[in-house]
Amino acid sequence: MISKVGQIMLYVNNQDEVAKFWTEKFGFEIVSEDRSNPDMKWIEIAPSKDSETSIILHDREVVAKMSPELNLGTPSLMFFTDNVEELYREYSDRGITVGEIVELPTGKVFNFADNEDNYFAVMEKF
Repeated sequence: MISKVGQIMLYVNNQDEVAKFWTEKFGFEIVSEDRSNPDMKWIEIAPSKDSETSIILHDREVVAKMSPELNLGTPSLMFFTDNVEELYREYSDRGITVGEIVELPTGKVFNFADNEDNYFAVMEKF
């Protein structure tokens, strides 16, 4: 039986630049990284070091060579917040590309893009 989501794989073109985006603009932390094998390095990021779920940044090109059958598209991630308007202003002030805040039956949501134009969403649930 599955008890929780542990890690989400995000395949990117430039791991260091995407890690910089998530840590400097988004406020995540680098939880761990492995640079011992230049052919297969990875960087693990999360909202904090004790988060139950983390994102692993993998080099898209390296993974494509190792496993050409994998779907290397961007996963559709939804983050939750307690104050969507405040977070929206904060991200806008940090220069993060954000969409409009939309009110849905389940809550208020907006999307944002990282520096490789991968889009994700943030929701304040009702």
